Amino acid sequence: MNASATASPDAAQPPRTVLVTGAARRLGREIAIAAARAGWRVAVHYQTSRHDAMDTLAACASQSSAGGIFDADLSDETAARALLPRVVAELGAVDAVVNSAALFDFDDAASFGHACMERHWRVNTAAPVLLAQALADHLAARGAGPASGCVVNLLDQKLFNPNPDFLSYTLSKAALQSATTLLAQALAPRVRVVGVAPGLTLTSHLLDEQRFAELHRQSPLGRSSTPEDVAGAVRFALDNRSITGTTLLVDGGQHLM
Repeated sequence: MNASATASPDAAQPPRTVLVTGAARRLGREIAIAAARAGWRVAVHYQTSRHDAMDTLAACASQSSAGGIFDADLSDETAARALLPRVVAELGAVDAVVNSAALFDFDDAASFGHACMERHWRVNTAAPVLLAQALADHLAARGAGPASGCVVNLLDQKLFNPNPDFLSYTLSKAALQSATTLLAQALAPRVRVVGVAPGLTLTSHLLDEQRFAELHRQSPLGRSSTPEDVAGAVRFALDNRSITGTTLLVDGGQHLM
C-alpha cells in the first residue's frame, strides 16, 4: 500500500497558524505552548525579550510545527500594522491572533494623565484592533470562508468587578472589551472575536506569594485561574467555531465578589 493511501485525511493539510503577542514570557508563553500542544503552529511575538522568545519557540516546536519569532513595539502604529504581514511573509497563511501583550502600569484618579492613558491605549486597545483588521484583510485575500479566522483578546475580570486602581490599564481593557463586541459584528462572518478574562493568575513584584495564595482562597471557588486554565480557555475559543462577540470569565468566580 502506498504512502498516500495510509496517510490520515489531514496529513496533507498545512498546520493552522496563530500569532500570540507577548508570548516570550508569563501568560503569553503558556498560551503559546498550549496552542502548540493542540497542533497550532505558533508565531511568537516579543518586544525586547528575544532570548525568552526563542525559548518559547523551542517549547512550541517540540509540540507542533516550527513557527517563528517576531519582534514589534506594539505602541508604534507602523510596527503594529506590519506585524501580521511579516508573519504571513515568513510562515504563510495565518488563521488566528491571540492578543496577550499588555501594558500594566499603575495610576489612579489622582495621578491620571494623558501620557499614561495613551501608552495603555496604544498597546492594550489600538494594537489588538489593528491586528484583527490585518487578520481580516489577510483572510479576505485568501478567500477564506465563514468562521475561518479567530481573534482572542485577553481582558480582565476586574472589568466585571471594578475597582479604581490601575485606572489607565482598566480603561484600556474596558475599551478592548467593547472592541471585542464591535469587531465581532464588523468582521463577521469570516472572523470570530472572543474575549477571555482571567482572574488573579500570576504573582508579580506587586504581590508576594503569601498574599497571592490568600487572595486565591478568597475566590468563591477557593481558587482563581491558573495559567493552564487561561490557556485552556483560549484554546477553546480558538477551536469552537460557534463562539463570537462574548467573553469567557476564567477567574474562580472572582467577578461575583
